[in-house]
Amino acid sequence: MPSDTARLMGQLDPAATVLLTVECQRGVVGPDSALPELADAARESGALANVARLVAAAHEAGVQVLHAVAERRPDGRGSSHNARLFKAAERLPVQQLTGSAAVCIADPIPVSGDDLVVRRLHGLSPIAGTDVDALLRNFGCRTLIIAGVSANVAIPNAVFDAVNLGYTAVVPADAIAGVPADYTPAVIRHTLALVATVTTTDEVLTAWSRPHQDD
Repeated sequence: MPSDTARLMGQLDPAATVLLTVECQRGVVGPDSALPELADAARESGALANVARLVAAAHEAGVQVLHAVAERRPDGRGSSHNARLFKAAERLPVQQLTGSAAVCIADPIPVSGDDLVVRRLHGLSPIAGTDVDALLRNFGCRTLIIAGVSANVAIPNAVFDAVNLGYTAVVPADAIAGVPADYTPAVIRHTLALVATVTTTDEVLTAWSRPHQDD
């Protein structure tokens, strides 16, 4: 077995791996997205379909799935206002309001009763300032697979936070998306590859299909 494959299999032991989907919600990557350019990139690149494949495979392999959702209260309480991005989001025609369809996980991603949804009202990261770290530790997680959107903001934040907290970060390059389309491979090559294991959806699925030492 090639060393790279063996290393990836070791990292992706289902008993110590968690899959984190980032902002794969209807109001972000769905057909009625507040960010249609990003939604188009996620769908046309195949990233959203690959997130769905990863989630389905995680369910089959017994890998815990967390879905990180960004939302805001109708009155805006607790939301961040200290960056241009937040101010622009307040003016979008589709709002990620708590309890609305916009913050439901988007098709075609399957959601099982064992999945956990972690919601945040503030900030840029799906990990910092949320319950994700505590949940990962309670699950015995050593490796965090990060997929979703966007390669511009939330994905790099998640990768850096995961590494700073001591987890091994794994990024399936074909399961993340950003805008413009050529930005995503650039940020993977020049930034994420320096701190995370960059792989593909097929390689993750292959690793989970092979027997592990603890099986």
